[in-house]
Amino acid sequence: MADGNCLISNEWICGEYVRTRGQELTDATLEHVWITLASVSIGLLVAFPLALLARRWRPVAGPVLGLTTILYTVPSLAMFSLLLPVFGVSAAVVITGLVLYSLTILVRNIMAGLASVPEEAREAARGMGYGPLRLLFGVELPLALPALMAGLRITTVSTVSLTTVGAIIGYGGLGNLIYEGMRSFFKAEVLTASVLCVALAVVADLLLLGLQRLLTPWARKSRKGTT
Repeated sequence: MADGNCLISNEWICGEYVRTRGQELTDATLEHVWITLASVSIGLLVAFPLALLARRWRPVAGPVLGLTTILYTVPSLAMFSLLLPVFGVSAAVVITGLVLYSLTILVRNIMAGLASVPEEAREAARGMGYGPLRLLFGVELPLALPALMAGLRITTVSTVSLTTVGAIIGYGGLGNLIYEGMRSFFKAEVLTASVLCVALAVVADLLLLGLQRLLTPWARKSRKGTT
């Protein structure tokens, strides 16, 4: 069947849909990307001091981890509904909800990464005159990068997926198209937006993996040395 008729026959795979709705798909994809970037970036900025606080004062660790875990268990529809009275119908509702969901993964991975730093490395740095801040940013964080980046990759992929739920208030990026396509049973719209969403998650994960390899060249060398 010709592409020109696939819209009429409501086919799942329809090149004519992609051709005629290119701008709509581009706008939805760009919205999806910026909501994801904003959510993950803010989540990282919030999670980092929380992880340091929990690491510094052990009695705080339990409440911080417990609270972030509870937030993660709240259904997304309920979370966005609770945030609506605070932010109104805006992208801030979706971003805030996604930030709260990201905390449990990011806080735990940052803490795990810092805990994995060998004590010998810390002692050697202190012996060289490193203060607390220089020790953190010059020694501990670089050595904790593999765990930190693993958490960031998981958070980013899950955020790409959860962003689609924002369609309930009109700020879901590609989720808006999926939601509209499901309501009208427009197969090509649902499938195309879903495929683009999966592609975004895969591309984001590969980019972060590449960044991790770039920032941790010693890890590649150590793997080569063991083979």
